[in-house]
Amino acid sequence: MLDKDYERLRTLALKKAEYAHSSDNDEILKKWHDLSVGKRGTPTVRLLCSNFVNEMIYPYMQCQEETARKLEFDLLFSMSGRELFNDDTPVTDTFEVSLRMSASPFGTAPDITQAEGENAKGFHINPVINDLKDDFDKLLNGSFSVDFDGTKKYIDVANEIFGDILPAKMVMGSLTGALTNPIVHLMGMENYYCSMYDYSDELHKAMDMATKIYENLYDYLENNKLLLPTQDTCPLCQESFCFNSELPIDVAIKTTDCWGFLESQETTAVSPQTFGEFVFPYQDRLVKRFGLLSYGCCERVDAIFPDYLSKWKNLRKLSVSPFNDEKLVGEYLRDTNIVYYSKPRAEYLTIEGPLDEPAICDYFKTIAENASGCILEVAQREAGTLFRDPGRGKRYVELAKDTINRYWKP
Repeated sequence: MLDKDYERLRTLALKKAEYAHSSDNDEILKKWHDLSVGKRGTPTVRLLCSNFVNEMIYPYMQCQEETARKLEFDLLFSMSGRELFNDDTPVTDTFEVSLRMSASPFGTAPDITQAEGENAKGFHINPVINDLKDDFDKLLNGSFSVDFDGTKKYIDVANEIFGDILPAKMVMGSLTGALTNPIVHLMGMENYYCSMYDYSDELHKAMDMATKIYENLYDYLENNKLLLPTQDTCPLCQESFCFNSELPIDVAIKTTDCWGFLESQETTAVSPQTFGEFVFPYQDRLVKRFGLLSYGCCERVDAIFPDYLSKWKNLRKLSVSPFNDEKLVGEYLRDTNIVYYSKPRAEYLTIEGPLDEPAICDYFKTIAENASGCILEVAQREAGTLFRDPGRGKRYVELAKDTINRYWKP
């Protein structure tokens, strides 16, 4: 490794350790621990830069060698919320590396065309399955993989470079079970929706097939003793954390000792009854394998909560995107042990020009009022640009925090 890369990584490790041992971090951790025991303390507010790393991470990278750049990115990303935006992202005094695992529920790769442009996030699905009945054999041979050795090798490299400053350790994020996303990426939305009517039997077979892949993955993790506790700052899908007071702290024997995450954005436009027929039974099989559940991405959950999501007694975090009747979801979650995981609209941050501060405050006042009486966690996701101005994000977070603290009531 180049000497310059080595020194750069050690400098960043020192910076992260300083953040971790600061009094500000202690206060942030207290907020998260309050959430973990169901205490309605001060809500957490974060701005997540995952959609604009081209503006906030890559320009600050200095390393040259490939592995060094990966380590540098991970270090910068882990500190970005605190360093750039002064938000409520907790910082650890370790370098956490998630166990690498993946699942491909179906045996055919999708054909996706990405939109062009620096901040373009869209994509187009080129269907490889046009008729589910005729093309059903393209779904066969799904698989999963767990790369323990590759994960351990990366940890060893990190420890060789800066382990004396920031010890590297293996962690496990929440277990996942994406069902509708993989099949829509193969069919496109129109084919998928039409198949609910035209080929309902085949669609049920496909959903069962995908569910079995994840069940086999969970069995593999259990049988090979690869499960790790999902606690504290371990990553929970949708860029949250695994803070809780219910799951084992030191060891995970069964998947029921762990957090899980599910969502079904692709069925947000179908009726609750259709969701109940084609999605819920398969998700329910996976939910039974989890200790705790975080649910949802950008879909509507208000319509399916009463008859379906509310049946899961291990549900502890519910994504509340702007596509929901947020006031209604607040009524569902008020005085429960389920976190109201608010994902605010992004346009107040990403519309070009000076921030409209009064409008931002009015918006977060509404969020605070809708979620009063709920355990509230706020994460600004889906922002595509900050116009290369971290100060813009910092001010946005400040306005959001101040407004929520003023209007949210426990």
